[in-house]
Amino acid sequence: MLDERVAHGLALEEAAALLGAHPAHLVRAFSTAYGIAPHQYLMSRRVGRARRLLLEGRPPGEVAPATGFYDQAHLTRHFKRLVGVTPGRYRLSAR
Repeated sequence: MLDERVAHGLALEEAAALLGAHPAHLVRAFSTAYGIAPHQYLMSRRVGRARRLLLEGRPPGEVAPATGFYDQAHLTRHFKRLVGVTPGRYRLSAR
């Protein structure tokens, strides 16, 4: 379900209702199965999509909302944490 809604996200309560499980149970089960929390997984998928768009030459300000981030600063914070460089620098390195 998370992969189908990377850009828009999926509220924990909505996932719990769809699956008929308690939200805390979903987090524990997901974390046990994948080794990371659902939110961390979602952020890593969003950053992965952002990387592809940046490599295509799209500017970070355009990539942020297209990949589910609130704004460029939100993208930059998560991108730098996972990739090690800012989206702008990453984009320039692709040239």
